[in-house]
Amino acid sequence: MQESSANVDSPDWLNAIRWTEDGLVPAIAQDAETGEILMMAWMNRESLRLTAEEGHAVYWSRSRGKLWRKGETSGHQQVIKDIRLDCDEDVILLKVEQKGGIACHTGRRSCFYRTLKDGEWVAVDPVIKDPDAIYGNK
Repeated sequence: MQESSANVDSPDWLNAIRWTEDGLVPAIAQDAETGEILMMAWMNRESLRLTAEEGHAVYWSRSRGKLWRKGETSGHQQVIKDIRLDCDEDVILLKVEQKGGIACHTGRRSCFYRTLKDGEWVAVDPVIKDPDAIYGNK
């Protein structure tokens, strides 16, 4: 991971972020090599701090109300190469190495696998691995 001028142990760099009223910030995961957008998730202060400290993406699951280490179930971790903050200080960009080549829980490379065609959302990217094979039957 690239070294930042901010000390990861210091809360100062976290204070620069414009968090939502719920204490969250959207985070976009982008392939560090290709520039492809892989997914978007939410982070809170703790998940972003842990991401910076551990070098692997940790998100906040709004549906589960807890920290979510990307790849903890699937093995498809995101290794952090760079962490960036946008000009409005309200969006995080994670440049990552996507382990296993799958970022989406549908078994696809990217969560952005549908395109708008003739007023309908059409899946245009293939399933790389069946989600049941990744996560088992739930």
